[in-house]
Amino acid sequence: MSALFDLTGHVALVTGANSGIGLGMAHGLAEAGADVCVWGTNAERNKLAEKDLARHGTKVRAIRCDVSYEDAVSAAFDKTLDYFGRVDSCFANAGVRSPEIPFLDTTLSDFRRVTRVNLDGAFLTLRAAAQHMVARGDGGVLVGTSSVSAHHGTPRGQAYAASKAGLSAMMRSCAVELGRHKISAHSLAVGWTETPMLSRDLDNPTFQENVIKRIPKRRWGVPEDFARVAVYLAGGAGGFQTGDEIVIDGGYMVF
Repeated sequence: MSALFDLTGHVALVTGANSGIGLGMAHGLAEAGADVCVWGTNAERNKLAEKDLARHGTKVRAIRCDVSYEDAVSAAFDKTLDYFGRVDSCFANAGVRSPEIPFLDTTLSDFRRVTRVNLDGAFLTLRAAAQHMVARGDGGVLVGTSSVSAHHGTPRGQAYAASKAGLSAMMRSCAVELGRHKISAHSLAVGWTETPMLSRDLDNPTFQENVIKRIPKRRWGVPEDFARVAVYLAGGAGGFQTGDEIVIDGGYMVF
């Protein structure tokens, strides 16, 4: 492996990483030599992810954490540091989708159920990582998983779209404020990807017919598509690069 992408000795934290995109990123990071901490709410899936990632031969630990609770994030981050000693990159990937109800019928509780995880949870996670990185003094990388929904209209998805647009904006603000501390910050604008959260849509023949033709790559994304970009960002290969929203959608947004 090129030294440019060798993450030996690096510690990465990935939330929502017991399946889907987060697990794809975690695999890429571990394969590149990084020690990886996985946060997820499902204890059973956490164990399976931990076992799966261990085959790469690096240190791996899965911690149960609901990022929408401040105390849970603080406790999980303390456990992460107790086990790994440091965090060099943090991928705030945990998220939920909007309820399938019309906007006119959406309650404030419905709206906040989504933003509480997707935006508040990302804030709490990234803040904990940034505090640690600034105190340690040798920089780090913050990455938030956003969505192309932040840019195009999503019927019955206002809470999700708002949370992801807010996350992208937050990452740009972090890039400006934390750059002096040698911390880079980015967001990933993710397109239609085969994950448990989207399986109902992607398996629907009508949805497939209407959407797949709008993707130049003519396929859905898969978790493995996010392994390389995670390694690239975690390792600081971009050097002077920060504040970017990196689009990974098979060309959906430009078509």
